[in-house]
Amino acid sequence: MFSRCTWSRALALTAVLACASAPATTINQNTSWTLQRPGSSKTFRVVAYGDSLYAGYNGSLFSVAKRAAPLVDGEYLASEWKASVEVVRRARSGARADDVYTNKILAEKSFMQASNTRGVTFEMCGNDYLQARTALTGQRGTCDFGVLDTALAQCTLYTEKAMQAINQYAPSGAFKVVANLYYPGFAADDVPTTCTDTQKKKPVNKRARFLPYLVRSNWRTCHLAEQYGFACADVFAEFMAADTDTNGDGRRDSEALRYVPGESESAYVTRITQTLGATLRDANTHLVDATTSYDYLQSDDVHPTHYSSASISLGFLTGTGSGAGAPDFADTRIVDGKNPQWNAWGHERMGWKLSDVTPGIAPRAATASPRSTAPRTPLP
Repeated sequence: MFSRCTWSRALALTAVLACASAPATTINQNTSWTLQRPGSSKTFRVVAYGDSLYAGYNGSLFSVAKRAAPLVDGEYLASEWKASVEVVRRARSGARADDVYTNKILAEKSFMQASNTRGVTFEMCGNDYLQARTALTGQRGTCDFGVLDTALAQCTLYTEKAMQAINQYAPSGAFKVVANLYYPGFAADDVPTTCTDTQKKKPVNKRARFLPYLVRSNWRTCHLAEQYGFACADVFAEFMAADTDTNGDGRRDSEALRYVPGESESAYVTRITQTLGATLRDANTHLVDATTSYDYLQSDDVHPTHYSSASISLGFLTGTGSGAGAPDFADTRIVDGKNPQWNAWGHERMGWKLSDVTPGIAPRAATASPRSTAPRTPLP
């Protein structure tokens, strides 16, 4: 999803990693990995379009994390379907929403048009907001918050276009899932801006200014999902609050944050930023119980952590890699729709959520998240 850094390729086997202040560039990081189940006579395809988050960016130009969220999702689906699953990740690290829509979802629509495609998922907009935040961070004098307005407008526009395109090109009956955004750098952004707000005549807290935009964006993503027949994986809720009740309202904080169908945008923004604002936590210290926390973000404070060091190598010129193998977690290790690592890593948590809202898979135990109300797809 996000890419704080940018890259440039040389013709030789070298690459230069540039800092976040450099002009944004993009790089294709595409993979296909087949989760093979012994004795299975069927192989279904799940296609994931996105940026560096779905790519599984791990700091390298020439490899990506094997267990990025789409593959984790595919592993759960393979267990549910009792079939082999090919997880196709068509990702463009560093890409804004318009880029993902144009150069992945549209330009590479053939991947979802395959007759064995059983599902399509996508995420976008992270780089729109990261670049807007970088622009705001570098401002001096009077603050121009228009960069945030532009990011929100572009995200809304291309999220809807992406859903329309997927509805047009994906096979009839394929499930569709969109993921919303977590907030990387939540703790680091708790600082004053270096520019001056025109109304308050002084610097304002950067996080306080940025958070409502991201929350509005997340509401719009899930609201559009309802309109276009997508399930919405509320990654913000899964990453940004504890899995315990820290404010005594009788609900786990992460559960209380979740998008509620039918809630207005203004009510959602008020609930997340004000009513439950004190329960928000940086994803680097995600509390899974009263005493245990896990780091959901890599050292760049942007990309999700991933279980195991296994990676998929990418061709130097093509940016594409592929492979196949048995699932990392056998069916016997998936209990109530969760593997033993489901809440210990960023990609594991996101991949679990993608599967948890997928229409057509078996209902989870009562302790799991409520299932999507989107139309269900028959089991293959």
